[in-house]
Amino acid sequence: MSLSSILNIANSGLATSQAQLRVVSDNVANVNTPGYVRKIADQVALTTEGVGSGVDIARVRLATDRFLQAASLNSSAEANRQDVKYELYDRIQTLFGDPGGDTGFFSQIDGIFSAFAATAENATSSPLRQEALFKAQALFDESGRIAGQIQSVREDADGRIQTAVEKANDLLKQIETLNTDIAKALATNGDASGSETTQATLIGQLSSLMDVKVTQRNNGGVTVRTSSGLLLAGAGAAKIEYRAAGSVNAESKFDDIYITEPGGQKRSLTEGLVSGEIKGLLETRDIEAPAAAERLGELMSHVADELNRAHNANSSVPAPTALTGKNVGQTLETALTGFTGTTNIAVTNASGVITTQIPIVFSGGTMTINGVAATPATFLTTLNAQLGGAATASFTDGKLSLSATGTNGVVIADDATSPSSKAGRGFSHYFGMNDLITTDRPATYDIGLSATSQHGFTAGETVTLRFAEPDGTRLRDLTVTVPGGTGTMSELLTAMNNPLTGAGRYGTFSLDSSGSVVFKGNTDPAATMSVIKDTTTQVPSGVSMTELFGLGGGVRSSRADGFNVRADISGNPMKLSLAQLNLSAAAGTTALASGDGRGALGLADAGQKTVNFQASGGSAAGSQSVSRYASDFSGDIGARAAAAKTRAASADAVHTEAQTRQTAYEGVNLDEELVNMTTFQQSFNASARLIQAVKDMYDTLLGMVQ
Repeated sequence: MSLSSILNIANSGLATSQAQLRVVSDNVANVNTPGYVRKIADQVALTTEGVGSGVDIARVRLATDRFLQAASLNSSAEANRQDVKYELYDRIQTLFGDPGGDTGFFSQIDGIFSAFAATAENATSSPLRQEALFKAQALFDESGRIAGQIQSVREDADGRIQTAVEKANDLLKQIETLNTDIAKALATNGDASGSETTQATLIGQLSSLMDVKVTQRNNGGVTVRTSSGLLLAGAGAAKIEYRAAGSVNAESKFDDIYITEPGGQKRSLTEGLVSGEIKGLLETRDIEAPAAAERLGELMSHVADELNRAHNANSSVPAPTALTGKNVGQTLETALTGFTGTTNIAVTNASGVITTQIPIVFSGGTMTINGVAATPATFLTTLNAQLGGAATASFTDGKLSLSATGTNGVVIADDATSPSSKAGRGFSHYFGMNDLITTDRPATYDIGLSATSQHGFTAGETVTLRFAEPDGTRLRDLTVTVPGGTGTMSELLTAMNNPLTGAGRYGTFSLDSSGSVVFKGNTDPAATMSVIKDTTTQVPSGVSMTELFGLGGGVRSSRADGFNVRADISGNPMKLSLAQLNLSAAAGTTALASGDGRGALGLADAGQKTVNFQASGGSAAGSQSVSRYASDFSGDIGARAAAAKTRAASADAVHTEAQTRQTAYEGVNLDEELVNMTTFQQSFNASARLIQAVKDMYDTLLGMVQ
């Protein structure tokens, strides 16, 4: 071996040792830098024609482990998903207050019934009446506030989705730019470790937003995909698009999140998205918060309905001169069909004496009014004829009205032994003739429809339904058209269930035993259904199909913020109906007594009546009292919040462990670096000594020549 070869070997040793020392220096300098990944310089031996000719640095790489990296990225995505869900659901739980306290929302429900119980002890006390009405209005005001705040949580989640999308787009651009830098560095045998470290940090930030999978490219850099395979970076940066809805209410419709892959294909990002902050925000916005709002709406509709049940069974003293019902969303003929039992319309004078009493007897498909046969079509004509001018009945815009003549009052009272009933409600209650709590929209959907009932919608009108997976992933939007024909519910349900033009592929619409339209999915877990557009208008009521049938969770959730104590009663507590009409009072004797508080007892007991609750917000349908449902709802809210907290804590623990293991492998160990520094210093010294030896040999040779 020549002296020149030895010198070249020594020079390569010096250069390699210097490079190794620079790597060690960088590692030591960044020992406390968050996200820094230890560098490793891969040293290789050089050979020429099978003879060793020195050493060189093949590349400087990061001390990464793809399995630890994948575990860290996955755990980061899941931790952020659960953290944001717990954060937002905890806000929802807080809205209801302490379930065991005296000022919480659920305690206010019991407070109403207690206030009416106190009123029953002194029915003539205006302050006690006012206190009960105040507590009732306060409860419904509070339910409206909570419902609005739940929508604010959804609005916050929706806005944060847009922010997360914008952040993801910025990260993808940076990751793709670094891909180019890394490829260039490797192509020129340069050090790409700095760019790779920065890129790893950016990928970690991206994983907090969505679940990602990372693979190394042969030419340097990485390919990033979602867990479902959508390409995010590696052949160009994907473009994610989303526009927040702005102001959000219970019936708001949201755009999908779209991704345009580097190849130009535009697809839904939410399909296959399983974790990350965006997923958590979507689940809260589309599942968790709506479920709470829907259950709140179901609870408040039954609180209102049971108070109205008790109030319709009684009368104020003196009796009101007119009774105007609620919009029943049907024709009068359809609304009257299906009643059984007996009700009475009575006209009383200022002293509470009955001057006119008209019994209405429903039996099967027939009815008699004061003994005169009638049909739903001739109901008004026959009733007005029998009233003989003492009062007048009319039906306009879906509302039944009764007006007494002069200063007389009008009262509706069911027969004690055979009360009128349809869908579990008496005549006055069904039509809302003397409701205490009013609302501007249909609040109950168990209205006693049958297959032969006329739906009242015009042929050609449409409703667009959206079907989605239980996790919120959209399946398909379908537009159902109101069919022609005789206009029966049977025809409408057939059109809605058509497997080609209706919902038949995803589930079935049917009428349950209470005459309510219900949807049941075909699969397990079943697809969810919501309404995104409704052009239908029921004649003569003017309500839509969505409002009448309660299609989708949005309209059901919106009920919670629409209830109020009837304005005339709120202004004058003495109009509160606390007296029962004595139908058997002798002629000329008082049938309504001003000190009668039996109606207040009915209002006080309203919370204990067993009623049918429909499925809502993940809660199954069933029969129970309002108070029991409120208690279960309170427990469910707390249990969901506790479960969300537990899941968040568990996910954070897993992420911390994954990071700890990754850091232990990829981080800088000062003891190890000290050993490396000593080794490479000795290597540098050895190479320098070798150069000195060559120099000495050259000097000796030169001296021999001289």
